[in-house]
Amino acid sequence: MTDIDHSRLSADAWDELHDPRPMETEFDRVVASALTRRGFLSGVIALGSAAGAMGGLLGGTAARAMTAPRFAFEGIAATTDATVHVPEGYEWKTLVRWGDALFGDAAAFDPVEGVALSSSDRVFGENTDGMESFLVDGHQLLAVNSEYTNNEINLPGRHAEGKAASAEDAQLLRNLQGVTVMEVAETAEGWQVVVDSPFNRRITQDTEIRLAGPVAGHALVQTNSDPSGMTARGTFNNCGSGKTPWGTYLTCEENFNGYFGATAADFAQTPEQKRYGIGAEGRYGYELFAPRFDLSTDPNEPNTQGWVVEIDPADPTSVPVKRTALGRFKHENAEVVLAPDGRVVVYMGDDERGEFIYRFVSDAPYVPGADTSELLDIGTLYVAKFNDDGKGEWIALTPEATGMSIEEILVLSRVAGSRVGATTMDRPEWISVNPVKPEAYCALTNNTRRGVKPNAAGDETPVGGPNPREKNQYGQIVRWYPEGGDHAADAFGWDLYVMAGNPAKHSDSYAGSRNVTAGNMFNSPDGMAFDSTGILWIQTDGDDSNEGDFEGQGNNQMLAGDPATGEIRRFLTAPKGAEVTGLCWSADLKTMFVGIQHPDAPFPDGEGILPRSAIIAVKRADDAPVG
Repeated sequence: MTDIDHSRLSADAWDELHDPRPMETEFDRVVASALTRRGFLSGVIALGSAAGAMGGLLGGTAARAMTAPRFAFEGIAATTDATVHVPEGYEWKTLVRWGDALFGDAAAFDPVEGVALSSSDRVFGENTDGMESFLVDGHQLLAVNSEYTNNEINLPGRHAEGKAASAEDAQLLRNLQGVTVMEVAETAEGWQVVVDSPFNRRITQDTEIRLAGPVAGHALVQTNSDPSGMTARGTFNNCGSGKTPWGTYLTCEENFNGYFGATAADFAQTPEQKRYGIGAEGRYGYELFAPRFDLSTDPNEPNTQGWVVEIDPADPTSVPVKRTALGRFKHENAEVVLAPDGRVVVYMGDDERGEFIYRFVSDAPYVPGADTSELLDIGTLYVAKFNDDGKGEWIALTPEATGMSIEEILVLSRVAGSRVGATTMDRPEWISVNPVKPEAYCALTNNTRRGVKPNAAGDETPVGGPNPREKNQYGQIVRWYPEGGDHAADAFGWDLYVMAGNPAKHSDSYAGSRNVTAGNMFNSPDGMAFDSTGILWIQTDGDDSNEGDFEGQGNNQMLAGDPATGEIRRFLTAPKGAEVTGLCWSADLKTMFVGIQHPDAPFPDGEGILPRSAIIAVKRADDAPVG
């Protein structure tokens, strides 16, 4: 234990270390039973032309389509160095880094000590993640998540096993996380933050946030901070994002469990806390300095975290709102789409091994110009069941189906999903909906427990269906087609768009699907976003050791996929140690904003300076739209 650097553990590794799942006998392989109308061929996915997915890999007309790709660039090679690479004809520049000022009164970033406590809520936050772009009265705004802190970097020389060593350190860490809303503008030197813009705002782990929807005021969210149960303090572990048709930002709370701990020696973890990974030892040490993080004295405080939070970027005085009707779990992102009748559909993944994919459908339709304040408060939460025959269904999480009250369903959505037999997935990360065709995609990043261990509830994780590989270390992207093209329909068909892998090391299904080659291979698809033309941009957060099963895959990367042909090309490679996460475009579509999270030194400022997460701006040299 003393040899483990807790500050560098991923959230999954930290959970496994502190709350290991029980071992279970290995499940029999059921790949053969996963044969669908779109076809598993010799254990490697080849997607059928009826789905318009990878028919090009099967020959005929679709194969000829592969000779006319829609990409404006040639794919680049894998890299292993400490900088960003993009294709010929493109260029990138840093837009903003952790610690850069949003306001003129912020102290300058110290290259050795980092951010001063006095300025920590006046600067751009740490570890950028999901982000969205907004145009408000001619002003280009970005709303950006800061997911977590690397404490050996944020607290250089003074952290204890990755944790805060004092109340001041804990406050600094809380200020560096949350959400940044900022105005940006393109100048002769490139894109820059508009310092002191009236739109600039930080929302931290101490900001007061309103609870809305069925859970607001319920006993489960009544805390010492607010006995009425109507507010929450702060937003935590902000991972993926979303954007509503009415122009608001959705930030998604993911691994919130690690912020809580217990100081009492006799603390006993409840089954519900265990399901969510909430236990006696917190990851950050907050419980040692602030009573609201101490489960011994305030056991309901974690119930106010793990939600989707709506923020109005156009109004810096507005109070953020946690939309409890969307359920509580480790949210990756929130992909919003309108059904043909105008109802709002929100797709969401629960990013933990063996957890579920969810969908919310509003009762009322979205009407432009009408009141939207309760659209995300009144509706039904569903969970996905994928069958091996290429079909699936959305199961409504109702009191009748689960034996739980609606408030219990929403606070303990994982428990409700288990009760109705939802499909355990290989870590559902970002979900993205094709803007030119009624289909949705979800990145299943990896799951080394697939077929080996159950999830936290003891639900089996059998090999088969959309999770066809045991001890899956590479990941895949599942795609579904709502019945009748209606995202509010309860039935859907599904297939796999791609299975990541390494064809240089394997000749079986671990080589990946047929659209994965030695020239574009990758592992652990994570972030995803469609551009306006229907190209799917895939970002990775995986093993960048470039060794063993990952040899030749290099650093993490961003790739572009054409759903019409299945072709995938590598567009960008990240610095060593970094995850590529968060993607949006400027209003004129000529700039792509890309997040670079937790890079190793010397990115981006050079040797001897603390490494800094950053957002970069990518443009074409000819100033045409990026893509």
